[in-house]
Amino acid sequence: MTEKKDNIQEQLKELEAIASWFEKDDFDVEEGLKKVKEGAELVKKLKGRIKEVENEFNELQAEIEKEKE
Repeated sequence: MTEKKDNIQEQLKELEAIASWFEKDDFDVEEGLKKVKEGAELVKKLKGRIKEVENEFNELQAEIEKEKE
């Protein structure tokens, strides 16, 4: 599970690096397109992983509520 957590952190750092790259005054448009595609792919992966984590939390919450009964 730690590996996936680190994966999310790494992907967020990659997105941050991409965003920072665009803050430069002078950048190549073709390279910018590559960066946008990379960022879009990272966002897609992160959304999927965040949904997985949300489902895991919901399952744990359901288990805890069940144990309370």
